Amino acid sequence: MSITSNRIVIKLADLQAKNKKALVPFITAGDPSKESTVAVMHGLVKGGADIIELGVPFSDPMADGPTIQRSSERALERGVNTNFVFECVKKFREQNNETPIVLMGYLNPIEMRGLDTYAGQAVAAGVDGVLLVDLPPEEAAPMRVAFNAHGLKLISLAAPTTTPERLHRLANESQGYLYYVSFAGVTGASGINTEEVLSKASALRQQAKVPVMIGFGIKDAASAKSLAPAADGIVIGSALVEALAVSADPAATAEAFLKPIRDALDSL
Repeated sequence: MSITSNRIVIKLADLQAKNKKALVPFITAGDPSKESTVAVMHGLVKGGADIIELGVPFSDPMADGPTIQRSSERALERGVNTNFVFECVKKFREQNNETPIVLMGYLNPIEMRGLDTYAGQAVAAGVDGVLLVDLPPEEAAPMRVAFNAHGLKLISLAAPTTTPERLHRLANESQGYLYYVSFAGVTGASGINTEEVLSKASALRQQAKVPVMIGFGIKDAASAKSLAPAADGIVIGSALVEALAVSADPAATAEAFLKPIRDALDSL
């Protein structure tokens, strides 16, 4: 992948040209099984996913609620690690070279591998961006430089509690897209104040140099449709992970889960 042809940039520009909202599902690599991961990724695309966030299991996922924590724990018990995640992306790319893949995880495994080595391996596997929930924007510059040298985007997070100064920084420095967390808390929790989210996300969208996605607390077509007008797209994770965990056919479940959400976003 060349530095100028990042799939995230291409996909989001195409969606904006068509006035469409992005649908970004999150799943944990290796859950509900190692064997089903790539098939689930393809199922998500069939269901209408524009970008896939692939969670890299971590032993202390502090930003994740119980559903994704348990998912991460199950995957770790199966021996899922960064190498497995890269292999999943490689296999996915054998049939799909268009859908952007963003790895969502934590700093420690990347620092252990080395920033440059990690970035090179990620891009070689077919990864387009990385979102690190425990990387403060004030400390992101070395990571961004290393990633950008390989054409990898460093996705940023913003939250309702983010200070105006930091929001301004994120709006200027963000790459690929800016992930706006709809409330202060962990993934999967409820309690979204829709009016407040719409107001804050709209204001951030006016500042940001990249598209803005809203995530956390979006569970279904209705919640996606209510928040999407303030953003360029929505991220849905815990409700999907929960559905996959009890599915006899995870790939089919992934497709069926996303379709009504895709239809709801397309109706806007």
